[in-house]
Amino acid sequence: MQPITDLDVLQPEPAPDSDPGSAPDVAEGIDEPKTLAATKDAPNGRRVYIETYGCQMNVADSELVASILQQDGYGLAATEDEADVILINTCAIREKAEDRVRGRLARFRGRKVKSQPDLTIGVLGCMAERLRRKLLEEEALVDLVVGPDAYRDLPRLLAETAETGQAAVNVHLSREETYADIAPVRYNTNGVTAFVSIMRGCDNMCSFCVVPFTRGRERSRPVTSILAECSQLVDAGYKEVTVLGQNVNSYRVEQDGTSVSFAELLYRISLLSHELRIRYSTSHPKDCSDELLHVHREQPTVCDFIHLPVQHGNTNVLRRMRRTYTREQYLDLIGHARTILPDLALSTDIIAGFCHETEEEHADTLSLMEAVRYDHAFMFAYSERPNTFAARKFEDDVPDDVKKRRLGEIIENQNRVSREKNEQRVGSREVILVEGPSKRSDEQLCGRTDSNHMVVFDRPEGVSKVPSSTETITKYPSPIAAPPSQQTPGSSRSGGRSRSRRDTATNAPPAPIPSSASPMIK
Repeated sequence: MQPITDLDVLQPEPAPDSDPGSAPDVAEGIDEPKTLAATKDAPNGRRVYIETYGCQMNVADSELVASILQQDGYGLAATEDEADVILINTCAIREKAEDRVRGRLARFRGRKVKSQPDLTIGVLGCMAERLRRKLLEEEALVDLVVGPDAYRDLPRLLAETAETGQAAVNVHLSREETYADIAPVRYNTNGVTAFVSIMRGCDNMCSFCVVPFTRGRERSRPVTSILAECSQLVDAGYKEVTVLGQNVNSYRVEQDGTSVSFAELLYRISLLSHELRIRYSTSHPKDCSDELLHVHREQPTVCDFIHLPVQHGNTNVLRRMRRTYTREQYLDLIGHARTILPDLALSTDIIAGFCHETEEEHADTLSLMEAVRYDHAFMFAYSERPNTFAARKFEDDVPDDVKKRRLGEIIENQNRVSREKNEQRVGSREVILVEGPSKRSDEQLCGRTDSNHMVVFDRPEGVSKVPSSTETITKYPSPIAAPPSQQTPGSSRSGGRSRSRRDTATNAPPAPIPSSASPMIK
């Protein structure tokens, strides 16, 4: 998941005013659709348009769907107007996400009725499992409903609905499916960063969360297939992978009589290339082990950034949320992690207005935010999800205006802390992985630090508007520049890091970058 908008370190601007009276969306683009790049060929004569909402796991799933359909002869449409099949990969985490999808489905259904009777409309993902009856029968919005474990069945289901004119459904949840043997079709990205799904499902059963009911139980993908996919990305020129799972740091598989933990998996990925940055999302505090923290410390390419959702700052609320830790245990974990990783950057998820939340409990969230000082945060007002433990056992009794006011206070707190932490970095020298041109101007480039801070800087003279994966950038923008040395990252599992990720701008200038270097400011 992407955090709230980072501050531009070159041209600081006030963060946009958050309106807690509107929808509680403060994560940039979280409800904006993502689409795949078009393909020229459609061997079976049909083109599919895939629109994706929600988390990074949904994006990764859409890449799998595209691969499965391409193997069956489908082409990928650039726009909905060019499509014979429209598939929406959906999110059921919040009510607003579902409302957005319903609006899109109604639009597509209107087009089918008025001008394109052969158009096939389908819903994939989390909403498919939860709302299949409403979507198919009561609202009659779709022809196809497919759950997240049934994507292999898509070609058959599409053929069935095209032949019979009847709706087709498969929402079966599997205890084995990981799609380990399917090579994804990558989104129309910068060719620098990619997602790699390593596990599916979740066993945590948090009281507010619908994921265990829509994605099933946890199952981990084989190590060999993960390493093979990451190696292919390295060969294709990618410079960063984000490994994904609903509870990614609970990853564990048995291989050759030994158990491979998440920490061990990250270590093995880090050995593939000393130029491949490694991130992961989303983790649970209960699985943030010492072994994992030491891999962060010892392997320079494993970024010192962890998304560690707290959800709330009060122990009683955490107990109602079934989060398995107390406020004190979470703060102890943060302190311990920063002892091992002094430069660790953190992001989190925070829910305002959970069932029975009092003003005192809300104040505990604000004080925990002050104690931790997150770099980024996802911040939402509580949205009751049907069939969850909270929906069955608790009353959603915090009034909407109170939820929005408390959310506004949380947003204001985080915006202030984010700005202060960004300002503290001004004058530092950091490695920036360039992702492409800035949204503001082709004369500027943007990229992320190791700590996941977005940096926008003037494009150095002589560098193309979209640097390639082998283009050298030797002009250092101010105030974010390069580390003072360029040692090759070591592969030893013991000892400290072999290179600095951050230093002050007063050190000696860095050495030139070899022509084969990645698109980093080094």
